[in-house]
Amino acid sequence: MEEQIKMIKQTSEKEIASAKELKALEDLRVKYLGKKGELTAVLRGMKDLTPEQRPVIGSLVNEVRDELEKQIREKEAKLKQELLNKKIESEKIDITLPSTKVRRGSLHPVTRIIEDMEDLFVSMGYDVVQGPELETDEFCFERLNLPKGHPARDMQDSFYITDEYLLRTQTSSVQARTMIANTEKTPIRMITCGKTYRREDDATHSHQFNQIEGLVVDKKERNVSLADLKGTLEVFVRKIIGANLDLRFRPSYFPFTEPSYEVDVTCFKCGGKGCNLCKQTGWIELLGAGMVHPNVLKMNGYNPDEFGGFAFGTGIDRLAMFRYGITDMRYLYTNDVRFLNQFDRKDEE
Repeated sequence: MEEQIKMIKQTSEKEIASAKELKALEDLRVKYLGKKGELTAVLRGMKDLTPEQRPVIGSLVNEVRDELEKQIREKEAKLKQELLNKKIESEKIDITLPSTKVRRGSLHPVTRIIEDMEDLFVSMGYDVVQGPELETDEFCFERLNLPKGHPARDMQDSFYITDEYLLRTQTSSVQARTMIANTEKTPIRMITCGKTYRREDDATHSHQFNQIEGLVVDKKERNVSLADLKGTLEVFVRKIIGANLDLRFRPSYFPFTEPSYEVDVTCFKCGGKGCNLCKQTGWIELLGAGMVHPNVLKMNGYNPDEFGGFAFGTGIDRLAMFRYGITDMRYLYTNDVRFLNQFDRKDEE
């Protein structure tokens, strides 16, 4: 039996040394060391040996088993390393070749404007508030001093879902909701940005567009005045559109403010000298603003004798057009990558 064990050892060592693949090596492990392997068969035959022979043969089998397991582990490690080396060699990258350019996305110009405006107003102490796009007639019109039958509704009430619900035509509805929610009557400084919907569609208007609204309400003893509104809008316009622009206030009419103003800015194309963009006036209409109407304060839970404030609003899409020189608002919604991916460079400039 000792001769048989030695023969198994010699044969297995040769076969292990000559194995070229991991599967062949695994087959050899099963052949010699498995449950039905040759060394296991020798151990099963020890029942026919004398008590004196059994420990000698058992020790020899274990010694051979340990040696073969060691050789198999070493051979396995060697074969795996050879495979890895071949893979590395076949996948070698020539770093002298030019790399493949990875196309990256970019923020939409409207998103850029919104983020810049929110950062600016938060730094000035304002809260950013959100509201529903599916709005009630009450909050979209009535609580903003636009009762049913008011002529100013003709330009706005467009997409009704029911007699009571419609897609909001202005973000001003969030101002009303904010005032009602402020039951403790603490000072309000808020802006809201979001989508609005009206029945319009041309180069400078769209049936869906984005607005920003701002609202400040405080006790009259703190004297929130038109001067505060003007200073706020100057910071806003110069930060978002251009540092050298001037503002001009023109009396106007809005149902929710009194007095009301249209706010113009110096034409960013000609610097106020007059050109085809500003129709030779040197000014471009930008936004509407004014002091909060007493009726709006009263309808939303504030005593107009004790509280006052100002409000302003403008189209975010229009700001994007002014900032980036976009000639047609519809470009903002065509999702043309060639158009959208240029704004990283424009902001860097």
